[in-house]
Amino acid sequence: MSDQSVQHEQLSLAEATATLTAPGQMFEIGEEVIRGVPTRVWKNAPPTLRAVLELSRGHGAATYLVYEDERTTYEEHFRAAARLARALVDRYGVGKGDRVAIAMRNFPEWVVSFWATTAAGAIVVPLNAWWTGPELTFALEDCGATVLFADAERAQRLAPHLGDLGLDRVIVARADGALDPSHDRFEDVVADGSEEATLPDVDLGPEDDATIFYTSGTTGAPKGAVGTHRNICTNLMSLFFVAMQGGLRAGGAGGAGGAGGGQNAYLLSVPLFHATGCHSVLVSNTAAGGKLVMMRRWDPERALELIERERITIFGGVPAMVWQVLDSPDFDRRDTSSVTSIGYGGAPAPPELVRRIKAHFPTGHPSNGYGLTETSSVTTMNSGSDYVRKPDSVGPPVPVVDVKVIDEAGTEVPIGHAGELWVKGPNIVRGYWENPEATAATFTDGWLHTGDVAEIDDEGFVHIVDRAKDMVIRGGENVYSVEVEAVLFEHPAVTDAAVIGIPHEVLGEEVGAVVQVRPGADVRADELRDHVAERLAAFKVPVRFWLRGEELPRNPAGKVLKRELRDELVDRASTGT
Repeated sequence: MSDQSVQHEQLSLAEATATLTAPGQMFEIGEEVIRGVPTRVWKNAPPTLRAVLELSRGHGAATYLVYEDERTTYEEHFRAAARLARALVDRYGVGKGDRVAIAMRNFPEWVVSFWATTAAGAIVVPLNAWWTGPELTFALEDCGATVLFADAERAQRLAPHLGDLGLDRVIVARADGALDPSHDRFEDVVADGSEEATLPDVDLGPEDDATIFYTSGTTGAPKGAVGTHRNICTNLMSLFFVAMQGGLRAGGAGGAGGAGGGQNAYLLSVPLFHATGCHSVLVSNTAAGGKLVMMRRWDPERALELIERERITIFGGVPAMVWQVLDSPDFDRRDTSSVTSIGYGGAPAPPELVRRIKAHFPTGHPSNGYGLTETSSVTTMNSGSDYVRKPDSVGPPVPVVDVKVIDEAGTEVPIGHAGELWVKGPNIVRGYWENPEATAATFTDGWLHTGDVAEIDDEGFVHIVDRAKDMVIRGGENVYSVEVEAVLFEHPAVTDAAVIGIPHEVLGEEVGAVVQVRPGADVRADELRDHVAERLAAFKVPVRFWLRGEELPRNPAGKVLKRELRDELVDRASTGT
């Protein structure tokens, strides 16, 4: 029988994992004691983000960043990051462990600021660019940042609050007109040092703090999740592992290159201030030598234009973005044949999306994963034939990560039973910035209590059943109900409020609010909407209000029965009753 007539028998997950993690292989697994907890680790992971930046220089003249008509090579980026890192140390006095914040949209300057800060040994604090001035101010005060990188819009938003923040300097990117005397222009700072391209001398190790990402908590106040260099470099290796494993199981050698072994081109459609955009897209592409094509703002027609122009091989984000691309009237008019991978997470993805991707991208491989800010992005990944086979699962954990399901009594439940998902591994952040109470409540002996309800099947695949955390996921953005409710309670006409999720075909969910109006008060929905919009970011503002005089339904413990409200109001509205 000829070789051509022999059908390739796909390796199982266990066989592929054993091959890739064998002693002496790139993905060999070792053990380290991390904060007193024995933990499996990738033996060959880069020790720090600084090491990743140094390795990236080897990609030389290859295109690294594309923004509108601007193009930056890897060598150009390294030189800019090195000059900026030296300026942080020499000009602004930034030392190891100091906090340096970034508040800007997805500009190339965001990327340079990130790598310069981590290479200088400081802790980079990416702030949500959609936040209001008070929200940005809270995070800057909480982390104690000494230097802020901002674009002109964020600098203006923060202007009324800067006097109370204690910042040593604000460095503004893409500023028009005159600047405040306490501000410097980004391009001027980077230009200092001429052709100097050596990083400052800093002693960094895997357990040193690298990032603080703010994530909303059930108390309403954002908490700063402190990520170490090991956390983020673990995520990098986990992503490479998943890519190699997928290639090996498909009959090839595996790998992360583009079609034909060329350079991958990744369409960055998610914010860099999220762990997905930063850890899983920026860091992994930088290490792999990929081309990162940045969008000023998300637009499906512009995305299709860039897919065609830049020969994009990978795109995704949250499921809503993939839906919008597939539904775009421009889809059939654009060449999307370069796309080989469509990855998404951050919100539930219906099985129908998998079917549509396979129909519209014959050479594209869909994937879905599960992760949180606290897991430094990837915890589990479901891709290739496994995803087609189990489209309702987020996949098995990567080999250095453990997962278990715990009941309310703190006992691990049997396979197939639901409970709270706990995660352990070298990707778990060390805790919350200067918040020991929240840290103690969320982490136990290296295990993260995710707050998500899950089941694990007999193959080790994780299925997210429900969210124990009281939040709405709108297009991948977490909206914690208690934060919006707290603002509603500030209105004099509101005596009670409950925020619920409203199903939305594109965004997954939108924010809705059920409000009990104070007796004798007169208030309209648009007045309450304006009230919230003045205090919170736009994505947190309810799109629909249900005003009522009767009390909200509660259980004997006094907790609002939100599922009952959703069933009553959302289902009734969808059926027209």
